Amino acid sequence: MRTFVGIDLGMEPVPDETTLYRFRHLLDAHRLGPTLFETVNQHLQALGSGIDTIMDATMINAPSSTKNADQARDPEMHQTAKGMQWYFGMKAHLGVDRQTK
Repeated sequence: MRTFVGIDLGMEPVPDETTLYRFRHLLDAHRLGPTLFETVNQHLQALGSGIDTIMDATMINAPSSTKNADQARDPEMHQTAKGMQWYFGMKAHLGVDRQTK
C-alpha cells in the first residue's frame, strides 16, 4: 500500500486522520469519489487485480466483564483503542460486493 500511494515511511510522515478526513470530504464535495474509484479499479485490473469487494472492520461493543459458561473471557473478545477511547468487544469484518450486495 505504501508503494501504491508513494509514501516512504523512512522519509515522510504518514497523513494523519484529519488530513484523510478532509481529503475524503473534498472528494465528496466535488463528486470525485466514483470517478476516482473507477480509475483506481481500471489501473488495478490492468495489473491483473481489482476491487470487487468493500471490506469494513468494525467493533461490536460488549461489557468488559463478559464471561462464558466456564467463567472465562471469550477468546474472540479484545480491547482496542480509537483515539483516546478504549473499547472492548468483538471485531466484525463485513464484505459487500455489487452482485450480492
